[in-house]
Amino acid sequence: MKKKALFIFNPHAGKGQIKTRLLDVVDKLTKDGYDVTVHPTQSRGDAVTVVSESAGEYDLCVCSGGDGTLDEVVTGMMRTDVRIPIGYLPTGSTNDFANSLKIPKKASAAIEAAVHGRPFLCDIGRFNDDVFVYIAAFGLFTDVSYETRQEMKNIFGHMAYILEGMTRLSSIKSYNVTVTADGKKFEGDYLYGMVTNSHSVGGFQNITGKNVELDDGLFEVTLIKRPRNVVELNQIAAALIGGRFDTQQMNSFKAADIIFETKEAVPWTLDGEFGGEHRRVKVHNEHHALRFLVP
Repeated sequence: MKKKALFIFNPHAGKGQIKTRLLDVVDKLTKDGYDVTVHPTQSRGDAVTVVSESAGEYDLCVCSGGDGTLDEVVTGMMRTDVRIPIGYLPTGSTNDFANSLKIPKKASAAIEAAVHGRPFLCDIGRFNDDVFVYIAAFGLFTDVSYETRQEMKNIFGHMAYILEGMTRLSSIKSYNVTVTADGKKFEGDYLYGMVTNSHSVGGFQNITGKNVELDDGLFEVTLIKRPRNVVELNQIAAALIGGRFDTQQMNSFKAADIIFETKEAVPWTLDGEFGGEHRRVKVHNEHHALRFLVP
């Protein structure tokens, strides 16, 4: 019986560059013996619906877009009992997770990996009733990626996030958060917190911690305390740039299960998209949840 592949792509990701490679992807899959169904996403959440309703009909899912598109495909897959392999062609403006998987930037090499790559069992994050691939975060700048216009992302790339964030420095807000992680408890006023399974965030390397593994059943957790003065703010910035997490202004650790509790509803971002406002968040590491095809 002939194999079947579902190819989902976001036609607006990046500069719409996937449009010039559509035939290459379909041709590659066809030559490899697949009947191919092509689906361009129509709106936010479309990929979640398509994958959750039809994944069982296919042997392989290839998706193209940014981290948000991949998040939707993964969310759809995690809602089913069918866990078919996922090939990923990154065409977004940042592509943190693709960089962590060492997926090539060259289109032909990325297509080869997405079809003929080796399966890599990767951890996936549960976030209350939702799912994230590589980051769940709250606080400073976390709303930048989902509020930054697509046009700005296409033109300026990483700089768009920085430019958008710079306009918010005058209104830094912190949250009083109680964090319970694998039995340990932290409490404080934090201006930023992130739970990650990635080597980079926002295109910046080495700010997620040391010895990062995407398949070890653990997340890297970083909590940044509210600085009391400009000196402490500069110390935080220097520590992040230098990849140092053992400072008095930060709590940094690894954990599989984390609970965040706050008195007020806190807005979160999941893989760069708005994840809702929550007073209590339970994060769980789904160890070896999905197979990604990598070089």
